[in-house]
Amino acid sequence: MFIFGGPDYDLIIVGSGPAGMTAAVYARRSGKTVLVIEKEKFGGQITSSPKVENFPGRLSMAGSDFANDLLHQAMENGAEFVLGTVTAVAQEGDFKSVTTEEGECYSAKAVILANGVKHRVLDLPGERELIGNGVHFCVVCDGNLYAGKKAAIIGGGNSALQEAVMLSELAAELLIVQNLAFLTGEQQLIDLLESRSNVKIIYSTVVSQYKVESGKLTGLTLKSETDGRLSEVACDGCFLAVGLVPENEQFSPVAKLDERGYYIADESCFTETEGLFVAGDCRQKAVRQLTTAASDGAVAALAACRYIDNH
Repeated sequence: MFIFGGPDYDLIIVGSGPAGMTAAVYARRSGKTVLVIEKEKFGGQITSSPKVENFPGRLSMAGSDFANDLLHQAMENGAEFVLGTVTAVAQEGDFKSVTTEEGECYSAKAVILANGVKHRVLDLPGERELIGNGVHFCVVCDGNLYAGKKAAIIGGGNSALQEAVMLSELAAELLIVQNLAFLTGEQQLIDLLESRSNVKIIYSTVVSQYKVESGKLTGLTLKSETDGRLSEVACDGCFLAVGLVPENEQFSPVAKLDERGYYIADESCFTETEGLFVAGDCRQKAVRQLTTAASDGAVAALAACRYIDNH
């Protein structure tokens, strides 16, 4: 891993979502050697959004197109990319070591963790194939696809209700499916939704099956948590708002986590470990959007470059 003179790279970035790839562009433009390690697909979750209309300067774009453009930009600037699942980051002398599940080990002067989060899903048959094609996570990103149509929100917490308020302004009919006998979000949001004639809330109910015809979502099979009775409802699209799952535990020895498992770091993207930075949805933050991910990537990269220059 370590060759007499020093590390393999100036900077290693874990994760190739918008935060990680933006960091790669900024670091390369600052003259640093960069390796980006991605475990699944280059571009991250934005690749699942068929239509993005809230990114500055772009009226509309496919999430996959944006990810491809960003990947091309980072590669054209000289960043290197590899597929691998990073299992550990550790201090080795003056440098950081980054180990992967595949048995590879790399070294760098600094590391940015931009490994993102996963949306919690329902784990129902056929769900993976429907994501981005009838099943979504972000109303800001994909809500316009269901303007004038019938849509559903699964969940009853604050995030779900905020999404529901936005979607209720677009959809002709909105169904909110909550597994509990009450909504757990803020009362102001509940009152607003209950006042809207196009919104219906079903309590103590879970989704047990997606109804699909010709590869297209057409409805949901619902199961009552009270008596187990099954029913079917038609819908054109479904938004899951049942929580986010950070996957940061393997890095907790070098980056402290809060009670929900997110990295503890503010807008500066610093951690308490020297030379280790975090960026994107994986860190503590109030807003998780494409724009804030890109912003984090720029901030973390410039901070890492300063650290490298000073050490």
